[in-house]
Amino acid sequence: MSDLGRQSFTDKTGSAMKPDSQKGVFEQAGDAVKGKTDSAASTLQPQHEKSTTQKAGDTFSGNQNHNQESIADKTKNALGLGHK
Repeated sequence: MSDLGRQSFTDKTGSAMKPDSQKGVFEQAGDAVKGKTDSAASTLQPQHEKSTTQKAGDTFSGNQNHNQESIADKTKNALGLGHK
C-alpha cells in the first residue's frame, strides 16, 4: 500500500506495463503528470517518514531522484515497450 498522497502501486504497474504505443495522447500526458507529481511527493517526504512498502515502491519505480533509470523502465525498454 502506498503512503497517503502517493500514486498507488497498482496504478504505477498498470501504466508501466502498457506499451506507450497503445496509449492515447491524454493517457500519456496523465501518466507523465502522475509520475512527476509522485516523484515530487517522494522528494518532499522525508525518508524516515516513509513506510517500508513505500520505500520499496520508490526503489522499484526509481523515485529516489538519483536520475537513474527505474527497474520498471529497464524492463519496459528491454521488452521494447518504452521510448528508448
